[in-house]
Amino acid sequence: MIVIRLDRMLADRKMRLNDLASQVGISNVNLSYLKTGKVRAIRFSTLDAICKALHCQPGDILEYVEEEN
Repeated sequence: MIVIRLDRMLADRKMRLNDLASQVGISNVNLSYLKTGKVRAIRFSTLDAICKALHCQPGDILEYVEEEN
C-alpha cells in the first residue's frame, strides 16, 4: 500500500498546509485530503508542484509499505 508522508515533509520544512496550497495552486481541502490519504490518485503535475515547493523528491512524500496478511 502507498502511504503519503506529506505531513512529515511539511513539518521538516516548517511549512503550513495552506502556505503549500497557495504555492501549488490547489485548494486547502484537496491538499488536506491528500495529506490524510483520503485520495486514490494524484496527478503528476500536482506531485511535481508539491516537490518543487518543498524541494524534495516524490519518494520523500510517497512510501510503499507492504500490507500484512
